Amino acid sequence: MIRKRIVAALAAATLAAAGVVTAAVTNTAEPDVAPAAAAVPAFDHIVLVMFENKKASSITSSAAPYFTSLASQGAKFTSSFAITHPSQPNYVALFSGATQGVTSDSCPANLGSKANLGQQLIGAGKTFKGYSESMPSDGYTGCVSGNYQRKHNSWVDFSNVPAASNVRYSSFPTDYTKLPTVSFVTPNMCSDMHDCSIGTGDTWLKSHLDSYAQWAKTHNSLLIVTFDEDSGTSVNQIYTTFTGAHVKPGSYSESINHYTVLRTIEASYGLPGIAGAASKSPILDAWQ
Repeated sequence: MIRKRIVAALAAATLAAAGVVTAAVTNTAEPDVAPAAAAVPAFDHIVLVMFENKKASSITSSAAPYFTSLASQGAKFTSSFAITHPSQPNYVALFSGATQGVTSDSCPANLGSKANLGQQLIGAGKTFKGYSESMPSDGYTGCVSGNYQRKHNSWVDFSNVPAASNVRYSSFPTDYTKLPTVSFVTPNMCSDMHDCSIGTGDTWLKSHLDSYAQWAKTHNSLLIVTFDEDSGTSVNQIYTTFTGAHVKPGSYSESINHYTVLRTIEASYGLPGIAGAASKSPILDAWQ
């Protein structure tokens, strides 16, 4: 043991004399810990889909096997939280970095030209579209139509997001290379678990977005799955996962919220954080 220490000391001294700075090794038996990435990967495409009103502990392997499968394939954030209650201000917060004074689900919420992710992307030469299931027509601004509700469609509230960015989910491309830079997907009031079961939402996600999730892994793209809020508790803890290219699978315990997710998307495209996202650091430890 003494001989090994002498050899190591001599080697370090030799390197120091050559101008090489070495770090002390305190326990060579411990496994290496991969450092956090220096930056969020610059994704070709990001798709974010938002589900409704379920606390994180409800999304179990028995109730939601596909959600559980996605979590095992990618990064699962075990301390992810919504901003507030009820639904609408959370959608606004994730899209614009603030609740913008919205405190209820009342419609319409006309938020003018306040800064938001869609406007940021378009201004930077990127593209954005929001895809809403059961919306009756592209560019629709009405509050309710069947299982569609505008309160879950935040981009329509901002005058600086063009009507061409507000489209029906039926136009979501099957050729994923045709996707915009960033897409937000809003399932309808049944598919998103608001009016129907967790199992219904689980089946919808698998049938509609699993093919994109698998494609994303080899095409420099990302799927983000999250919830607007929990079931109404003061904790407001929600399921959030990242699946796709560059993702380092595992569970991540740092506390994140909708502003953190927004900041991470912005960072992928070199955009500054807006409003509440400006004070958040993007997620860096989930990339490889």
